[in-house]
Amino acid sequence: MSRLSAPPWLRDLAGAWIFYSVLPAWPAPAPRFERIARFAPWIGVVLGALQGLLWWVLEGRVPLVAQVALVLALGLWLSGGLHMDGVMDSADGLAAGDRCLEAMADSRVGASGVQALVLVLLLRAGALAMLGPAAPVALVWAAACGRVAPLPAMAWFPYLRPGGSAAFHRAHGAGLAVELRPALLLLPALLLLPWPGLATWPVPVGALALVPALLVPLVLGRRLGGHSGDSYGACVEWTESLGLLLIAAALTVWAG
Repeated sequence: MSRLSAPPWLRDLAGAWIFYSVLPAWPAPAPRFERIARFAPWIGVVLGALQGLLWWVLEGRVPLVAQVALVLALGLWLSGGLHMDGVMDSADGLAAGDRCLEAMADSRVGASGVQALVLVLLLRAGALAMLGPAAPVALVWAAACGRVAPLPAMAWFPYLRPGGSAAFHRAHGAGLAVELRPALLLLPALLLLPWPGLATWPVPVGALALVPALLVPLVLGRRLGGHSGDSYGACVEWTESLGLLLIAAALTVWAG
């Protein structure tokens, strides 16, 4: 099978690997960048697992505050900061009122963008500190669900920038039910991940991260009147942070 004769879905997966991470590109097949968003949750599982691995390596060897900071830094590096930029731009857009799209396109970051960045990181840091030994599994779940969030945003709302850099997502999308299929294939494996301290049978605690994956794109889409590449990224980061927090809260209640 040549680089170009590979099935389109595999080429899209190769494209998603390049687009959503800084990890080395595959030697084959040749990447395609049409329906890559459907495979973003798969990339999220890899990135979340790498963060979880670092958490496990550092646990008990460094102070908790350093452990949390290093895991957060790894997550930002692995994604190239792609989505966090959207958090800041979307916050600036929401604060700009009628000048929303102009503010989002401005390369300068305003006060609202900085506050949004700090808030997202604080939420995630607090959740990780609460999670403790359960953090590696929670990181995988949250990273996968965070990358589910742009799919409803793409399906439910118009794209705010015709011809914009992220317009290809909607142009090549095949509808939410179809685009969600790769993510649904992940569910059985995710449900089998063991949670430290809980029963040995599958416990769907991680599925709580799917709640913000549906609510965040809905809220942002209504506030902005649609979505753009920036708000797709914001959906990822807010969902990931709120998902971790929901999982941490649930496990705390369960343990109590």
